[in-house]
Amino acid sequence: MTSDDIQRIAAFADGAEGGNPAGVVVRDAMPAEAEMQRIAREVGYSETVFAAPEADGWRVRYFSPEVEVAFCGHATVALGAVLAGREGAGRFSLRLNDGPISVEARGGGADARAIVTSPPTRSRPAELALVTEALALFGLTEEALDPALPPGLAHAGNDHLILLLTRRETLAQMAYDLAEGAALMARHGLATINLLWAETPRRFHSRNAFAIGGVIEDPATGAAAAALSGYLRDFGWPHGGAIDIIQGEDMGARSLLRAEIGATPGEGIRVSGAVRVIPA
Repeated sequence: MTSDDIQRIAAFADGAEGGNPAGVVVRDAMPAEAEMQRIAREVGYSETVFAAPEADGWRVRYFSPEVEVAFCGHATVALGAVLAGREGAGRFSLRLNDGPISVEARGGGADARAIVTSPPTRSRPAELALVTEALALFGLTEEALDPALPPGLAHAGNDHLILLLTRRETLAQMAYDLAEGAALMARHGLATINLLWAETPRRFHSRNAFAIGGVIEDPATGAAAAALSGYLRDFGWPHGGAIDIIQGEDMGARSLLRAEIGATPGEGIRVSGAVRVIPA
């Protein structure tokens, strides 16, 4: 496999800027697992997605530089854009390791957008010991948390710890040790820790620690957005059917995500955003 096989797409872009870059590899047959891990490490993005045709859809797997990931929202959005370039705009059925999802692609060029429907969601309150450990990782205390939304464990293909902060300034100052963060996430089976501040009940600012994947943070994380949305639905947060998330601003890669939240408990969340091609 050569570099010509790898497309680089930024998902959840803010116009011609920002977004989270993903590697996209579409082949006639899925590469061997070791080969996919090697490619993901060489690409160096938080995730690279691999897809191959299967029946009337696509078999899909995701790899970070360090580990395979069960589901990645931004890489799925990037894949949707690539599939639309091959097949035309529309809806594509995808089979992940744990079950089916879908991605839709619309528009083209500067107007290109994609919508991923996440795996089913579930959530529960986070245990005090985990919350204490996570706060210590970021040098925070319980006083930093906004009581309007208690800490939660939210799932949409992966498990994410949700921590809502009282102050935007606290979010801007996020810092932690990568090795310690990776160890914490491995102990508790977490894909990310999602630090948030609510500007309004329907507009959030997010920073998403992804230490277990070898990345300090992602500028846009569709899987975490879906998990958060499922948690808001379960908790009874006044989301009004959709939320907007601004992510990556504090790392100089402002990204915009929109999550549509249906009324049925547990159903997948529709997460959408703009895409842009990263020049070779």
